[in-house]
Amino acid sequence: MNKSEEKLTSRELKKAKIRERYKGINQDEIEVIPALPQIRLDDPNRTQRVAVYARVSTDDPNQTSSYELQRNHYQDLVNSHINWILVDIYADEGISGTSLKHRDSFIRMINDCRAGKIDLIITKSVARFARNVVDCIKHVRELAALNPPVAVFFETENIYTLNPNSEMSLSFISTLAQEESHTKSEIMNASIEMRFKRGIFLTPPLLGYDKDEDGNLVINEEEAKTVRLIFFMYLYGFSAKQIAEEMTLLKRVTKKGNTTWSSSTILSVLQNERHCGDIIARKTYTPNFLDHKSKRNNHDRNQYHKKDHHDPIISREDFIAVQRLINNAKYGTKDLLPKLNVISDGSLKGYVLVNTRWAAFTKEDYMLACKSQTDQDTDTTLPVRVNSGDFDLRGFEVARSQFFTTLGKVFLTFSLHQISFSRECVRKFDSNYVEFLIQPYEHILAIRPCNKDSKNGVQWSRKSNGKIIPRAISGSAYLPTLFELFGWNPELKYKLTGTKRDSYLFFTLSDTEVFIPPSQLEECNSEKGIIAYPKDWVQNFGEEYYKVKTGTDTNFDIPSTEVTYKTDEVMEKCTSPEELKEKINVIKETLYECNTTEQ
Repeated sequence: MNKSEEKLTSRELKKAKIRERYKGINQDEIEVIPALPQIRLDDPNRTQRVAVYARVSTDDPNQTSSYELQRNHYQDLVNSHINWILVDIYADEGISGTSLKHRDSFIRMINDCRAGKIDLIITKSVARFARNVVDCIKHVRELAALNPPVAVFFETENIYTLNPNSEMSLSFISTLAQEESHTKSEIMNASIEMRFKRGIFLTPPLLGYDKDEDGNLVINEEEAKTVRLIFFMYLYGFSAKQIAEEMTLLKRVTKKGNTTWSSSTILSVLQNERHCGDIIARKTYTPNFLDHKSKRNNHDRNQYHKKDHHDPIISREDFIAVQRLINNAKYGTKDLLPKLNVISDGSLKGYVLVNTRWAAFTKEDYMLACKSQTDQDTDTTLPVRVNSGDFDLRGFEVARSQFFTTLGKVFLTFSLHQISFSRECVRKFDSNYVEFLIQPYEHILAIRPCNKDSKNGVQWSRKSNGKIIPRAISGSAYLPTLFELFGWNPELKYKLTGTKRDSYLFFTLSDTEVFIPPSQLEECNSEKGIIAYPKDWVQNFGEEYYKVKTGTDTNFDIPSTEVTYKTDEVMEKCTSPEELKEKINVIKETLYECNTTEQ
């Protein structure tokens, strides 16, 4: 017998053994231990603790009848079964079924199931239980896995979840319920969009206004006093916290009827454009119909702005001025009229002081401020004269300090939100506070010491154990404007080397080292990125000798005059400080008299 025949015989023997084994043994020799009978909905021999879940999706009074009918129906249903004991009727009113958020009764019912208090849940339909497929299947499976298991009976669909064949039907129907909710959400969004396009806006309750019989906003004069006082006090320089304390002291009432005010409540009043008669629709939107979480609308959806929609309580100029103040409050400004000053004479004529606490001044503002004091179209280059016998250094260049060691150098580093200084830089002045000046056309930055109380001053150093330590400066209010002014990439860092001349440090903003991170490079194996230099450095070693010498011969300490080029135009148009003070006092006196009369 060859090998193939042996292999075939072995395979046939294995098959014969398998057939013999599966013939089984005599069934009379096997004792069957029966399983417990499956739990049935209508089992008359088993007492079941029953919970009823009811939900209506709005708290409209018209929905009350639906809710009460559900309650009465299920009370009768439970009472009709002798072996059913009603545990509780769990009901959520005015709550959507697409999420578990705020469904307090539903969550309480599930917790009671986990605690072993419930055997059976009865509800009208899958849509009443949950319109979210994931939530529905998740909770049904969890309840079925409890010991003892908890069943759910959906009356409309006639689904009993302890039936082994129920999950497929349940998955299909809950998917339909979720899609139905999605469709309703889309229809609602389309309806809102059409309303807004036609100028039909939603008008929720607002402090200072009531609604007439047609739903139009009309001024409530008593509440309007509160609104005016809040705006006038903020414009005058009071903080939101101080105003909240004053409103509480005056016993003014919020739209919700509270007499205790908070900073957030004050800000919500100050930032609502409806107080100046305008209306902006769809400031927030809901991206996901399942979780109902609203999101600020940053041009993700259409917005609709209608001016003069209703009578204003506050002028539009005052409202816009308040928004400017709120946006700049994080930069420490307290000025009602922020200024942009420029040097009008002397060696620094045309240099503009950087306003470090106001973000509203633009690149064009700085350039026009400089141009207002200098003629940028005139060539200011001085002719070079060499005395007889002197060595003519025309054509010679002063080598850039970047080509040498950085030890002991004066340099600073710019990023979009911060300026940092070298230790040698801050040691040049005894003062811990400095001011920035820029020549926007020549791209020069000047730094000079100042007092702590200077409106444009920033703290660039601190003293520790007798030593001067550099301190990084946050510049979110003005650095984006400077980056735009000098054509810098906001994603990069720039290092400038400077020189001290008299009581100033000067930095040429066109001569910068650029730190490029790996994320900005197509091919870079370094984790630290690279340092790049200006392309035109290839053509020379530095500035021409006589150009540098002219700068060193100039006396920058000669007294100069600062003039205001402009203030923020919006802030100029708002109510003056004198008027604000008078109006605040008048309103307060009126409110004090009202409180005294009521007592």
